[in-house]
Amino acid sequence: MSEKTIFSICGMCSVHCPVQVNVQNGECRFIQGNSHAPGINGGLCARGAAGLDLIRDEERPRFPMIRKAGRGEGGWLRVSWDEALDRVAEKISDIQSRHGKQSLMGSDGGGCFSDLTQAFFRGLGTPNYHTGGDINVHHAARSLFGLGADDLVFDYRKAKYVVLQTRNVFESIDVKEVNDLLAGLESGCKLAVIDIRATISSAKADRFLMIRPGTDYALNLSVIHVLLTQGLYDAGFAKAWISDIDALRTLVAPYTPAWAEAETGISQEAILSLVREIAVAAPAVIWHPGKMTARYKDSFYVSRSAFIINALLGGIGARGGLALAARPESIGRSGLKKLVDLLPAPQGARADGVGAKYPLFDPDKGLLHQAFQAIDTQSSYPVKAYMCFGHDPLAEYPDPGALSQILDKLELIVCATPFWSQIAWHADIVLPISSYLEKESILVQQNGLKPGFGVRFRCVNPRLDTRSDWKLIAELSRRLGIDALSFSGIEDIWRYQLQETGVSIEDFKETGLVALTEKPVYEKLSAERLHTDSGKIEFVNSRWEKAGIASLAPYVSRPVPKQGLYRLTTGGCSLHVKGHTINNRRLFSQMPENELWISETAARDIGVSNGQRVVVSGGDYSAEINARVSPFMHPEAVFMVRGFGRTIPAESRACGKGASDVRLMAGGLDQWDTAGGGLAFQEHFVSVRKACVGALVTQSKV
Repeated sequence: MSEKTIFSICGMCSVHCPVQVNVQNGECRFIQGNSHAPGINGGLCARGAAGLDLIRDEERPRFPMIRKAGRGEGGWLRVSWDEALDRVAEKISDIQSRHGKQSLMGSDGGGCFSDLTQAFFRGLGTPNYHTGGDINVHHAARSLFGLGADDLVFDYRKAKYVVLQTRNVFESIDVKEVNDLLAGLESGCKLAVIDIRATISSAKADRFLMIRPGTDYALNLSVIHVLLTQGLYDAGFAKAWISDIDALRTLVAPYTPAWAEAETGISQEAILSLVREIAVAAPAVIWHPGKMTARYKDSFYVSRSAFIINALLGGIGARGGLALAARPESIGRSGLKKLVDLLPAPQGARADGVGAKYPLFDPDKGLLHQAFQAIDTQSSYPVKAYMCFGHDPLAEYPDPGALSQILDKLELIVCATPFWSQIAWHADIVLPISSYLEKESILVQQNGLKPGFGVRFRCVNPRLDTRSDWKLIAELSRRLGIDALSFSGIEDIWRYQLQETGVSIEDFKETGLVALTEKPVYEKLSAERLHTDSGKIEFVNSRWEKAGIASLAPYVSRPVPKQGLYRLTTGGCSLHVKGHTINNRRLFSQMPENELWISETAARDIGVSNGQRVVVSGGDYSAEINARVSPFMHPEAVFMVRGFGRTIPAESRACGKGASDVRLMAGGLDQWDTAGGGLAFQEHFVSVRKACVGALVTQSKV
């Protein structure tokens, strides 16, 4: 019997944990976290383990397809790879020749492999590339430190106090983050959780503060008020590294704990006690600024105020706080060469307005929701073609019915994906990407306390007629005249990336990783690391001010739901993420549909008991699901796990199961945080009623 261990990188969510796979006679038999990866401890979440079922899944895209019926109707013609790639290349060339290079736009789900897709769109000469990610959090960090959120490390293992706000660590799941936080708690770190409902994270907390939905900014302003007025902040750190602290004092003067109690529902005694505890633990404190914080129209300020709290406690660049992420260059080594550097930056204005109408935002991230609006209005110039790599805007963005109508204005939609998705079902051409265990990928650079590199080796050959994303892009590049990306093999890409690093691909064979240092690297805070005009942490940022957006904005109270309505709140869970895992046989069997969390008070009002069916309605969409009645759910809100209510007939398990959160968000493409760039998913209200036994619930068409 042939048996070997192969190292890879998980592809079931955007965390991309390093894994190791037992392969016997050409079949993957067992998968676990990479035992050589710090913090992973050989662990893997349920989603990662379900990668084995993804290989065997017959209900994923199995071969290249061209649409032969109306969009979204499911009429597909199987074609060869040459036919599919020729068609894509011909259509893109034709559209760009008629409408200009910028008439093509593209997007991916973000993460460590985005260098490849970004380089491809750069090679096509279009500025309209967008990626998913922590937009509000990212821009909040840039506005204060001149650094992105990824340039900071949450040093959980050495923290003395962690506050989780808009972050449910123990249900997310990032395996390393979970293990690091558990290690910190075992060493005596205290944990506080601020949320609208009780979660697994709150069950592990020393303090659970149930907050009124949409009032996180109010709480943070009162925390800052206490830190400043009671002298609990790090005055020495502030003098050395913070500018404009007097402007902050002026802002928070009226936001007392008593005021915050009335707004948030958290008692002033609890606020004062929490602030005093974190002040004692400083600077080894992490007040989490959130991840994927796209909730309200002030989410940018929620994240920014969390970063400000960390700064006032002296936690920026501190052990146990928000340490600076070390790079290979930090220890005298060279990092991976980027594929985007092979090609010149595209010229011309972006359709989403980034750089012109919206000068604050990072063009490497873009504003995909505003790019969709540009397709609709054609206000800047015609956008006629869209290529989507590995994510699903029709399942992730509000109001997919309105978005699908916008997409229908395009001449071409191409979707490259390892899973069926709503956007793939709506596309003109589907290019099936191999599952992560069936492909190799570009190398990734891991910045952090221990910088290094990682590799995804192919574990088994593809079962179906699918291809690696690098190969797909290389072959399209060859057809479209992008010589720099027309690689003949993944080894050519690896050799290019590893130039000047002193590392070869052979160095990855033993563990799948190359660590550039054995000990953690704690970089000292410096003006060189803070990419701000002043060389300090800027509470008032001139760029935001010049754009007419206050760096330090006053609090604006969120509206209370009208009688009979509830604020819709959503999130992920340990089993499912953004919908694409729901049809996975292993994960579906554990959670086939979502539930509607509702408070005991609200449940009594509508006559519903735990487990009974309810109808939740918003706009012209209604769906029937089970109620989960909880005493630890805020009565103004209901909660559901995202991604359900899928309408893809090819997914026999997931199709029609549960309720779609995004279809309840009518008009949601227009609800966004103009200071941070993120959509505001939780500015919507729904009605809930007890379902009638035997009644049919009508659901609107996507």
